[in-house]
Amino acid sequence: MANPPVVTSSAAVQTTRRDPTASAYVAPFAVLIAFLGISGAVPFPYRAREIVGIGVVVVALWIFSRPVLDFRVGSWVWSALLGAAVFVVWVAPDWLAPGYRHSIVFENPLMGTARSSLSGAARQDTITLGLRAFRAVVMVPIAEELFWRGWLMRWLVRPDFTRVNLGTYSPLAFTLTALLFASEHGPYWDVGLITGIAFNAWMIRQKKLGDLFVAHAVANACLSAYAISFEKWEYWL
Repeated sequence: MANPPVVTSSAAVQTTRRDPTASAYVAPFAVLIAFLGISGAVPFPYRAREIVGIGVVVVALWIFSRPVLDFRVGSWVWSALLGAAVFVVWVAPDWLAPGYRHSIVFENPLMGTARSSLSGAARQDTITLGLRAFRAVVMVPIAEELFWRGWLMRWLVRPDFTRVNLGTYSPLAFTLTALLFASEHGPYWDVGLITGIAFNAWMIRQKKLGDLFVAHAVANACLSAYAISFEKWEYWL
């Protein structure tokens, strides 16, 4: 007697690809924060500090995040314009009311002070400034957006975050992500909060990490150029 045909359901035929774990989104940001903490406590030569800072994030992205890196952009123009608008929001308070940030509301033991970690010599070193700008414009946006909008904003909706689409709206997730993003920016928490709200909303609208990479990169590029051109080093904490 001939063997009966084997019937397999579509659920039984699955690819071997596994859903990404949280480390794909969290590891580069965690490595970046750890490096900044260590380098702030241990005196690194400034060029070496920037090279190592870039390197550790690149390695973390390569090891952990390759499966989830998606640089597709829905709107280059509007994402770039959002980044430029965020830059204006960031510096406008200091244009309108110079020195207002030096109050207990912004500068305190919890939030720190609006003071750059760059020494006078480092501010005159073109290579150091170039490396610092590269880290701010390329490495930081990728690491931060993977963490804040790629992981946390979804994890707060459902711990099994891979079942939550990018840009899913939840009032709690939206609010907590914006507040925590603001707290990360220390004495600039006020403009950090506005930025967090804007980036969260843009993720909900675009549903692509690529658009957030562009917006964040443009904002940081404008801020880096401003800090260097006008010696506003306090924007580079």
